[in-house]
Formats: sequence, structure tokens, C-alpha cells
Amino acid sequence: MRNMVSKVWIENKSLIVFITLMLIFRSAVADWNDVPTGSMKPTIVEGDRILINKLAYDLNMPFTQLSLIKLADPKVNDIIIFESKVAGKRLVKRVIGVPGDIVSMSDNKLTINQRTIPYSEIKVHDDKVILNENIAHNTHTIQLTKTSSPLRNFNAIKVPPDHYLVLGDNRNNSADSRVIGFVPRHEIIGRSSKVVLSLDYNNYFLPRTERFLHDI
Repeated sequence: MRNMVSKVWIENKSLIVFITLMLIFRSAVADWNDVPTGSMKPTIVEGDRILINKLAYDLNMPFTQLSLIKLADPKVNDIIIFESKVAGKRLVKRVIGVPGDIVSMSDNKLTINQRTIPYSEIKVHDDKVILNENIAHNTHTIQLTKTSSPLRNFNAIKVPPDHYLVLGDNRNNSADSRVIGFVPRHEIIGRSSKVVLSLDYNNYFLPRTERFLHDI
């Protein structure tokens, strides 16, 4: 058995080292994440593969979420990827409130630290409205449905230490902090700002070339 293992190692040493380094890289440095739902539309659509920068906030021990060195904290407007214990799966959402912020929502309009967030309408479809939302001098696009939703309102709440309030850009169709609560800092894997590639689920999984390397 020992001779067989030695032979396999000698014959495949370069491949084994390459695979090991690749796994370490994907575990601790960068990876991509498939987005199967529309909770972040129109920013991220179903079939997008987004790049995860795993060094955005922490240097982790490979193959774990144990932080060896804290590099930064998430900021408002960051699109984060996190392993939600409450939801039981990996989620992608936008940071709206950081520790200490007081956030409320009335008829889908946010107020953060007593400042009402400005909105401007872009377009109206039969069943949805597309708006620009400007938070902390960053403008991004959100989507609302015209039908009433219980998610469109919540009372003022203060974000506790080491937690974050996150929302999906598809505001009426997102299981975010309004459903799963605040996101603990230790659940956050990394940050995304780019689509690597995209496959159209409704068109035989053909690539959407216009979304390759698309900034989000």
C-alpha cells in the first residue's frame, strides 16, 4: 500500500500540488458563487456567477471560517455573501445597516439614523417598479412589486454590535434581515462587486455575454 501511494505521488505530484493550491485559493482567497434566485434583482439576476473576494474582511484559515487576521469590516452598500445559520444556506444580500445604525422602513422607503433615503424612479413595468436608491452617497438600483407586501414596513431598530442589517435589492421578494434577522459578523464569507459569467436559465442555459465581468 505504501509503495502504491508513493508511486501515485511521484507520477502525479504536479497535479496534486496544483489541486491542493487551487482548493486553498478558493477556500481562503477568492471563489465564485452561483445565484439561483432573483432576490437581488435587478443588480444580480438568476444564473449569474459572482466573484467572492474572501480577503475583503478577514484572512481565514483555509477550509474554515476561522478568522486569523481581521482586515476590515463590512460597510453600508457592500454586497456580502454569508453562511446563514437561520436560513440554513449561503445568501447574497446588500448591507444596509452596520453596528449602531438605527434603521426603519415605511412603504419600502428607508430611514437610516433619522435620515430619509432619497429615491428616484427609473421605469415602471406592468407588475414592478425600478428605482434608484441613494445610501451614503452610493446609488444602486432596486426593484419593487406593485402588489402589497408585508415586507414593505418595519419599525425603527438598532443594529447590535458585531451584526449587520441586510436587504435584497428585490425588496418585496427577498428573505433578508426582515425574515432571518441580523447577520452575525462571523457568518460573513466575503464581498462581491463583479459578475464572472452568467447563464440564462430561461434560454437553455446559454451564456449572457453582456453580463460577463459586469460590475455590480
